[in-house]
Amino acid sequence: MKVLVTGGAGFIGSHVADALLADGHVVHVLDNLANGYREQVPAGVPLHVLDVCDPGVRDLFAVHRFEALVHLAAQIDVRRSVADPAFDARVNVLGLLNLLEAGRIAGLQRVVFSSSGGALYGEPVHVPQGESHPERPQSPYGVSKLVSERYLAYYADVHGLLTVSLRYANVYGPRQTPEGDAGVIAVFIEKMRAGLPVTIFGDGRQTRDYVYVGDVVQANRLALRHPESDAFNIGTGIETSVLALYRALATILGVEPGYTPAAARKGEVARSVLDTRRATDLMGWRPETGLDRGLARTIDWFKSRAAEPPLR
Repeated sequence: MKVLVTGGAGFIGSHVADALLADGHVVHVLDNLANGYREQVPAGVPLHVLDVCDPGVRDLFAVHRFEALVHLAAQIDVRRSVADPAFDARVNVLGLLNLLEAGRIAGLQRVVFSSSGGALYGEPVHVPQGESHPERPQSPYGVSKLVSERYLAYYADVHGLLTVSLRYANVYGPRQTPEGDAGVIAVFIEKMRAGLPVTIFGDGRQTRDYVYVGDVVQANRLALRHPESDAFNIGTGIETSVLALYRALATILGVEPGYTPAAARKGEVARSVLDTRRATDLMGWRPETGLDRGLARTIDWFKSRAAEPPLR
């Protein structure tokens, strides 16, 4: 299959591009390199340096006639979405529409979309949150993911596009850097390795469901060949508080530099944990990497990264 991976020079996208190439697909990458790195694009894979909102996207689809789109490029910073909701919508909603229209005209057949579980559902009515949980996003970022899923449903119903939305928990692992829109694990590891205290917002009891990037890659591989349009939670079903995460990292690293408390951040939910049984039942997907093992692998990557020249 000929596949375009947007955000394929970034954290999750580069891992997905690696896997799809290994599976025998013809892979292209689209990335504006705002948060991605050329060096992370697999060797031999064409890199198209474009923004998802660029009109040139239509020419790209017209020339290459991609059969599938794996859409990972996004504005993912909840805080920025609160501060600048118009920018968030431009990238996450209008960018998606630009890709879908380009694909519709050029014969695109299927889309795998990176959505968000915690941001989409908001504060839980019950846990773990299944796919039928009420959708009550508490940030513009969450709203943009909800709107995007609605547009995908429209393109599936009206234009026959096969669409699978993967509603991620908090993804972590190698290649997630502490710069830009990084997740808490990357930020904590970098600071703790340097002997610096980390910042914990709120009381530290807020919980997240941390899923390893290798398991997320497997979900994308399975979604690409799923026979129907659908949406699936991709997480572990295990809640971990920020304080517990800090202690786990301190144990693995053998350091405990302490933390600085700060006010809770607007737009962020206090509790998030996903029910992934539908993904297991219908796609055969399940998380394979426990948090301790995943954190150890991520720390090893940070150590190896420190010995190499900077990316870019």
